[in-house]
Amino acid sequence: MSAHTPISKRPLRRTAPDNGSGNAPVEVMIVDDSLTVRTVFKRMVESDQAMSIVGTASSAERAIAQLKTTHADVILLDLEMPGMGGLDALPEILKTAKDAQVLVVSSLTQDGAEHTMAALSMGAADTMLKPRPGGFNDEYREQLLDKIKALGSHEGESTDAVPAKAAAKEPAKRKVAPAKKRPELLAIGASTGGIHALNLLLRDLPTSFDLPILITQHLPASFIPVFARQIEVACGRKTIIAEEGTVITPGEIAVAPGHGHMTLRRSGDRLITKTSSAPARSGCMPSVDPMLESIADVCGGQALAIILSGMGRDGAQGAEVLHKNGGVVFAQDADTSAVWGMPGAVTKAGLTSLVGTPEELREAMIALAGPARVGATTWK
Repeated sequence: MSAHTPISKRPLRRTAPDNGSGNAPVEVMIVDDSLTVRTVFKRMVESDQAMSIVGTASSAERAIAQLKTTHADVILLDLEMPGMGGLDALPEILKTAKDAQVLVVSSLTQDGAEHTMAALSMGAADTMLKPRPGGFNDEYREQLLDKIKALGSHEGESTDAVPAKAAAKEPAKRKVAPAKKRPELLAIGASTGGIHALNLLLRDLPTSFDLPILITQHLPASFIPVFARQIEVACGRKTIIAEEGTVITPGEIAVAPGHGHMTLRRSGDRLITKTSSAPARSGCMPSVDPMLESIADVCGGQALAIILSGMGRDGAQGAEVLHKNGGVVFAQDADTSAVWGMPGAVTKAGLTSLVGTPEELREAMIALAGPARVGATTWK
């Protein structure tokens, strides 16, 4: 896996010309070696007055050259191109484009999944599958534009999909009384921008941190096996895809399958996963809400949930149930989130005890998972 790059504080986006709606348009650059794809994406983007095309490039080298003089909020990046290629160019693109978000447009091949997961771990915010011929339809257009809007939102727009500086003021970080009981497990929910945050959160965990870790990450089903392997390599911990009847084991990581929600049941002293395909309120598959609701049911207050970067509100209802049962909820802060939708929803609902960077969350979760000591200060 490629080396991790730190999440930097994103600077304020510059003020772009008003598009008539009171908000500056989202400025988009398209990087793809296919003229047909560039043309189709350009037409899709320009069909929405809330967006504008500021440049197109047929190679990564040309994109980097353009970005030195051209501002972009969102970059649509093809990874499989002649020359430098999108994956090799990604670190330079992120460095040159500064506050831009990168949306990877990935092929359906196995290599495409591998490369896309590497790009997401390096700092690309989200992915969109490149459809087969004839697949560039209205449904695809709407999904693409929704992702671009979430990643490129300017100040004053919907707070369900806001970047760092457009977010509501976060509560101050605070220390409270120690937790009465050690958590049985750690559950993590993430979506857009969450994979990079996950790598920062879980890397360098001490061997003493033996809580089982459950992860629900919004990804296409075909990407889940690659995601699980990359998490295992990055964290140095056995990582499995949770299927029906999987036993949750201390020190191991279980990932929700792409075809269903990961939920829990208790059998004696064992926690066992169940897979549900029932529609979730969020519309996501897999969804964070069913995971957290089932954890609240079987673990009560002995659980820690962390909500990382992602658009929408998935995880908010499950976190509320867990919180009511005495569980602990952390959330990623706005400045380090690609989109502060999911973590913002639980924060603004007053469910979080800690809002911080992935590194700060890691330190706090290690402290919380340590042996309970009378008079110790931790996070609750």
